[in-house]
Amino acid sequence: MSPFSPRWPRYVQFAPSVLVAGGLTWDAFSPADYWGDPMLTAASVTAGALLSLRHTLAIGAAIVVGVFALTVKDGTADNLEGHLELVNTLFAALMGVGVNRVIARHGRHLDVVRSVAEAAQRAVLPAPPERIGRLAIAARYQAAQSEARIGGDAYAVQRTPFGVRLMIADVRGKGLGAVSAVSVLLGAFREAAEQEPDLRALADRMEHALLRESEHTSEENRLEGFITALICEVLPGAAGLRLLNCGHPAPYLCHDDEVRALEVDDPGLPLGMGALGAARTGPTDWPFPAGSTLLLITDGVTEARDHAGTFYDPATQLADHGPFRGPRELIDRLAADVEHWTGGPRDDDMAVLAITRQVPGRGRPAPGEAAPNTETRSQTRPA
Repeated sequence: MSPFSPRWPRYVQFAPSVLVAGGLTWDAFSPADYWGDPMLTAASVTAGALLSLRHTLAIGAAIVVGVFALTVKDGTADNLEGHLELVNTLFAALMGVGVNRVIARHGRHLDVVRSVAEAAQRAVLPAPPERIGRLAIAARYQAAQSEARIGGDAYAVQRTPFGVRLMIADVRGKGLGAVSAVSVLLGAFREAAEQEPDLRALADRMEHALLRESEHTSEENRLEGFITALICEVLPGAAGLRLLNCGHPAPYLCHDDEVRALEVDDPGLPLGMGALGAARTGPTDWPFPAGSTLLLITDGVTEARDHAGTFYDPATQLADHGPFRGPRELIDRLAADVEHWTGGPRDDDMAVLAITRQVPGRGRPAPGEAAPNTETRSQTRPA
């Protein structure tokens, strides 16, 4: 296994060969003997850190053979000076092999840890179904660093008696505490989504579960811990959307070449801040035309910055790439666009959930799709 990371530019892997060529050339033509030796040592160590064991051995062999040829050229191959030079060169080559083995061992350990984290992530955050009735669904979770596979962003999709319900959330903080909060949040959502006809009551159930769990944490975590969330309900028949925003970034509706944010006047407080006593804002209804796609994101998207510090704007950037044929294509385009925008690793995790209402005739309706909805609408937004 090569320890060379794909995050490095491709030309970096040629650095050991360039150092070998430069060091041997310097030794061959410099007035003093072996001034290029530091370059040769650097080549061996760099090869061990960047390349596979086979290539590291090849670099080391090239250095030893090159230095031996120089000792023969200089007439020192049979005396103590030449022998010491060869011993030093061999030691440098072995040092490169040692570096390679240490990095490879840590790489194998990281692979084990990563596989465990991936298994935990799949258990806590399973992939949503690809289709429910006339809704096509796709989701993606990307950690801020490629070595990390688990974090505090969450999403869920569930068919309920009140319609298909979705949630996306972002837990303040990282690490095991955030993962624990995600687990509690998703469990509360899956249970309450089946029972509560009103989205505000659903959010209250989720908040109660979080507050109950926080009783076992420190006072600081209780005061500072909160979760932004967006709860969405696709009305029966997929005729419209009902959104309840709990301090979360607004979703986007992509239809034809238009991408617009479904902003509300008062997004409400995040979950976990009910102790402040503020009343929870009501849900808002939006149209959901056939062929359109609803995009739910976390702040890992909206807070992504380019080199000039400008925030990424999905409405502006995605409009140049539409229309999209489905949720998977939209998410792939968004992920590639954010990576290109930042030009490197992000500072925050990124979770994305997208649902497309298929054009009638292209998908079979789900059983009970046209069941009545008993929730009272609080606000209605025109198309």
